[in-house]
Amino acid sequence: MNGATRGPNASTRTVRQRWPVPTDPRPIVLIGAGGIVNDAHLPAYRDLGFAVSGIHDLDVDRARAAAARWAIPQVFHDLADAASASGVVFDLAVPPGAIIDVLDALPSGAAVLIQKPMGESLVDATRILERCRAKRLVAAVNFQLRFSPMMLALRDLIDRGRLGPRLLDVDVHVNVHMPWDRWPFLEALDRMEIALHTIHYVDTIRALLGEPRAAMARTVRHPDAPRLASSRTTAILDYGDDIRCALSVNHHHDHGPRHECSTLRIEGDTGAAVVTMGVNLDYPRGRPDALEVVTGDGDWESIPLEGQWFPDAFRGPMCNLQRVVAGEDDTLWTSVEDAWHTMAVVEACYASDAAGGTPVPGAPSRGTPT
Repeated sequence: MNGATRGPNASTRTVRQRWPVPTDPRPIVLIGAGGIVNDAHLPAYRDLGFAVSGIHDLDVDRARAAAARWAIPQVFHDLADAASASGVVFDLAVPPGAIIDVLDALPSGAAVLIQKPMGESLVDATRILERCRAKRLVAAVNFQLRFSPMMLALRDLIDRGRLGPRLLDVDVHVNVHMPWDRWPFLEALDRMEIALHTIHYVDTIRALLGEPRAAMARTVRHPDAPRLASSRTTAILDYGDDIRCALSVNHHHDHGPRHECSTLRIEGDTGAAVVTMGVNLDYPRGRPDALEVVTGDGDWESIPLEGQWFPDAFRGPMCNLQRVVAGEDDTLWTSVEDAWHTMAVVEACYASDAAGGTPVPGAPSRGTPT
């Protein structure tokens, strides 16, 4: 039976896929006008009907272009002018190394959404956390994958017990061709793949399973992108003796679409689900996201999704932050307090990579020609 796939039944047609919209959203001031702002932030806010009252970027021409494209009424030439706006939510879409300087410019008590990652390292993340505490900022990090329609639906199915009382196996498999030359600034980073890409999966797994005990990882370069610190990763997150959690990420599969893959598979003791993250396939056009679920010996069900990771997932973090500010949500789901723990897992992965694992007796040491 379970080799077939059928449409959703009554219990899966109503799975949660959207974060509730705030009743009276504040205007948004954007700090940063790069590609992610135009490709995801602004389309998401437009669809929500949220007002963006101003934008600032170190490149004033880029800010002007975004303002003209999205009918943003004000371009701030100086960060101080942008930070002086009152009654707004600040949306920081700046490189990780610039976050602290922008936070310093914001008024105490401000509401702010910070683009991931939360700095370049756990040291940075700790500084950002401490700064947010000292300034009493209502601060969240834009770990948006967990807010995507497919992941909200998956979380809802898990909460309903569709996979069983225990989760036992999580496997992320990404085998795609990513055009890294679209982002030349990545070549200057000491850390790349885990910190900027696999971090999405780490954060989502934390949202589903909680905190891992340990992390084991190896992240490596590819000859097609020799200037990147790394662009392929294998990792294991330790959740105890009866849960397997593994991630395999390769961005250099340049052999056509037949064997491309971009999935998160999760199995419980009575059911399973497979999520397809379509944005990674044929980037930047992408392919549709998908979610399938099976319980017991029944058929696989395909869950209709109400949107894509890009740009729809970018609705959730801003809606959650706005609702917390308004007193409509009790929990800031990707608060800087929570996001620090995602950064801690990433740091553990890099520490594991640097440590080099347990040497195999008789094998050459790392870096020794074979």
